[in-house]
Amino acid sequence: MSFLESQVYIIIFSTLFLGGIMSTFVISMVFVHRQRQAQNRLKMDQVKSEHEKTLLNIENEIQQETLTHIGRELHDNIGQLLSLAKLNFGSIKPEKIAEGRDILGQAIQEVRGLSKQLNLDWVESISINEFIEQQLERIQNTGFCETSLDANFELIDLPKDRKLVLIRVIQESLNNALKHASPENILISMRENGESKQILIKDDGKGFDSSQKSNGSGMFNLKKRMETIGGEFNLTSSVGKGTEITLTLPN
Repeated sequence: MSFLESQVYIIIFSTLFLGGIMSTFVISMVFVHRQRQAQNRLKMDQVKSEHEKTLLNIENEIQQETLTHIGRELHDNIGQLLSLAKLNFGSIKPEKIAEGRDILGQAIQEVRGLSKQLNLDWVESISINEFIEQQLERIQNTGFCETSLDANFELIDLPKDRKLVLIRVIQESLNNALKHASPENILISMRENGESKQILIKDDGKGFDSSQKSNGSGMFNLKKRMETIGGEFNLTSSVGKGTEITLTLPN
């Protein structure tokens, strides 16, 4: 075999060898890429499933909260109106009968208002500001404590799924304050800057040491729920100095 033939064989062998390496590399990259695509699809499906599960739980919780409120209103408010109407209808005086009709009409309007809350369609037609005002008014009417809202913007452009999450987090934060803090005042502030919107829920109740790890899952669940809508949940509290919760949403 001449030197020239040897060089040709070496070149052919080297080309085939490098071609084999390149083919193996390309096949490996395609395989790895497809594996990563499959893993990413699985992660996306898991995230979507978790998000849908969270929304379903939140809808159930809000409906349960609504039913509790309706039951309370039927007993405390509408029940009293009907009793008062019955007393007026028992009178022979025309003015009392007329007053009874007015009271009965008021009770009917109250029932109609409550019936609209049985489904979650109201979520789409209410702003977060209006929802907070309603919640604080309910608390104020019980005489449990004083409440106030201070807002420098109107939060009205949230999609229904994000609004549901935010409504439930606000509800649960207020419920926790009423159940555990025994506050004299609850203040909610709404602030907007260039990067984010914030809702601050502050009470002057008992407070607790927020640096200590909690055994319960309540705060953890609220934090995770805010994360599902791209937000943040932060809580600071100290014994005797109340609690402040900050809910942050990106602009």
